Amino acid sequence: MRGRGGPPRRAWLGEVMDNRTTAVTTWSLHMTAPDALVPADAPGPGPDVRFVRSEVPSPEFSRFLYTAVGGDHAWTDRLGWPYARWREYLDRPGVETWVAYDRGTPAGYVELAPGDPGPEFGGVGLEFGGDGHGAPAGSVEIVYFGLLPAFQGRRIGGGLLTHAVRRAWDLADRWPGLPPTRRVWLHTCSKDGEHAMANYTRRGFSVFATKTEDEPDVPAPGPWPGAHPAHA
Repeated sequence: MRGRGGPPRRAWLGEVMDNRTTAVTTWSLHMTAPDALVPADAPGPGPDVRFVRSEVPSPEFSRFLYTAVGGDHAWTDRLGWPYARWREYLDRPGVETWVAYDRGTPAGYVELAPGDPGPEFGGVGLEFGGDGHGAPAGSVEIVYFGLLPAFQGRRIGGGLLTHAVRRAWDLADRWPGLPPTRRVWLHTCSKDGEHAMANYTRRGFSVFATKTEDEPDVPAPGPWPGAHPAHA
């Protein structure tokens, strides 16, 4: 799953490469009933892996997860967010961050948000599913999902996504005032990990919209400046 909204940030990324563009295909997927979920096969990630909600909103921690997971997949839309914007977003009722821990070390995360966060937070507007700003009551988005590179290929992703979908369906149980979930949705693109689409469809998601458009050709920033030789 990739970041949304607006052109790639120049801060930290460097300049767009010679104004070149790349064709990027984005798929929007959804699930319209809780029993559509196909849980990941047992034994899953094993007893050392736990899925824990970060109940105290923390811009510092959320930005770390965003860059650590998305740095190699050109997640760039939030790189320029100031602290206040992170705080405002994370304080929205119903926004949740669930983290996969392997023996105490963050291995990946998922971010949930009710409805469409809107254009001020990179919302997709009318481009996906026709919900627009202020999606119908009961729509929950899996905004971000992914693993740190060192934890990929260990069956953590399927377990984390299964957990995330269940928490999306029971989101209103933890947030008085929110309506019951009627649809869980997400989107992924051709810049995401090679197994992303297969993971979503195996869990029971189905594609409801597809689009391809040219985007500026910007190198993936990596998890921090200089983390990889190519970005040094």
